[in-house]
Amino acid sequence: MYAIDFNSDIGESFGAYKLGNDEEILKYITACNVACGWHAGDPVVMDRVVKTAAELGVKVGAHPGYPDLMGFGRRQMKLSFAEAKNYVKYQVGALSAFTAAYGLKIHHVAPHGAMGNMCQDDRGLARAVCEAVYEMDPEIIIYYCAGAVLGEEAEKIGLRSACEIFADRAYEDDLSLRSRKLEGAMVTDEDEAIRRVLRMVKEGKVRSYSGKDLDIRGDTLCVHGDGPKAIAFAKRISEALKKEGVEIRAFE
Repeated sequence: MYAIDFNSDIGESFGAYKLGNDEEILKYITACNVACGWHAGDPVVMDRVVKTAAELGVKVGAHPGYPDLMGFGRRQMKLSFAEAKNYVKYQVGALSAFTAAYGLKIHHVAPHGAMGNMCQDDRGLARAVCEAVYEMDPEIIIYYCAGAVLGEEAEKIGLRSACEIFADRAYEDDLSLRSRKLEGAMVTDEDEAIRRVLRMVKEGKVRSYSGKDLDIRGDTLCVHGDGPKAIAFAKRISEALKKEGVEIRAFE
């Protein structure tokens, strides 16, 4: 029996700016990664997303990033260990105010953008993220990109972790995500995305951008909520997984 958690990065609207369709994508996923106001999102959006997730039984996770609203958290920053740790703690703490209001707890933490990408091989940053989470609640799960040292650091400190795979992103030969600055970083064809997802989930394999077959393990599958085809991807992938006998359920 195959099973996968299905998540999306959402809650990224702020002020007068609207990104994605949170209410619609929440119908198809089992967990959401909610922006905490630094790379995107604001208190009103956070409240609305958490409320809807609570109504639909979707697990709520924090999606902390660098304080980079202009760059959507996708630009690298050099932080001290204490800065990185406290930046994460601050953002997770902000979201926890809203989860508490609706009788929920933070289910997981999934670093966003440049922070998540840097946790692929930066052990200091990965450790800072894990310490921040552990000190807040050791029951919170760390979502980490396949192949990232973030998963290893979570295990070292005693946190549970879930390996995250992506329906709409291309992989390099080392399992890192292909930079959005490069051609072919995004998978935009729905049929191709479905084929890739089914292969990752059922065979544990993915083809890198260069054409190499790589081993990959996935506990949770992500579709980015800000993409133009996010809803179509979520709907069709959900249908395809169920048709192939894959159970979609929250990671516990």
